[in-house]
Amino acid sequence: MLLERSHIWSKPVSGQSTKQNETRRYPCEKCPLRPLKIFRAFEPQELAFVSKFKRGELSVDKGATVLLEGTHSAHLYTVLTGLGFRYKLMHDGRRQILNYLLPGDLIGLQGSLMGEMQHSVEALSPMLLCVFERDQLGELYRNHHGLAYDITWIASREEQMLDENLLSVGRRTAIERAAYLIAFVALRAESVGLDPEGKLVIPITQQHIADTLGLSLVHTNKTIRKLMDRKLIMWRDGGCVVINRPGLMALARWEGLKEVRRPLV
Repeated sequence: MLLERSHIWSKPVSGQSTKQNETRRYPCEKCPLRPLKIFRAFEPQELAFVSKFKRGELSVDKGATVLLEGTHSAHLYTVLTGLGFRYKLMHDGRRQILNYLLPGDLIGLQGSLMGEMQHSVEALSPMLLCVFERDQLGELYRNHHGLAYDITWIASREEQMLDENLLSVGRRTAIERAAYLIAFVALRAESVGLDPEGKLVIPITQQHIADTLGLSLVHTNKTIRKLMDRKLIMWRDGGCVVINRPGLMALARWEGLKEVRRPLV
């Protein structure tokens, strides 16, 4: 993905563009995410439907927009490789990052149900997305109740994560917020196999952290330095290197996400 040394990194695409490919590098039956223990197994008929549901794969450059607030999209996406983020913009250009997207996450469900996107999605690293036709959601709900429950579960999980993020912005101190955010992304990355050697590199800038935590860039810089002084993280051109994820969690007073087998659509 976006995290270095991952066995499922996607190759960069030149420029800041997207390119859909009808030829599948990863048929659903050979999906590199499906064997991971964090994801529940599909029933044979579910796998057959999802394989038909998938229309191709989309390569996305770092910095490219996947979905834009206020627009309509005929597609849903599942992140196969790479990292992205959801965000909203104010009229004067101020940005609030809402959440981060990792392999296995579903993108575009809000636009499918609400008619148009209420937020935008940007690629934080080169990404490869599985593309699904939104029009087939009706068949999914009518004929595949297990998959319908899965989509409801995914939406509920997103709400749970946003609850925790709101608590962080509203009540945690600046250093607790930063520790929580980095631990949150690191823990989710580890759950999908993106930290095979224990040296996780999250390709975010301090501006991304500031836009997530509601802090000024100057305040964010000072806060990051405090985490570095405590030997919890390092910072380099490629992003944030997580040295001590349990230490970050302890500082944030966060017990982590409850580990349960989750859906993969």
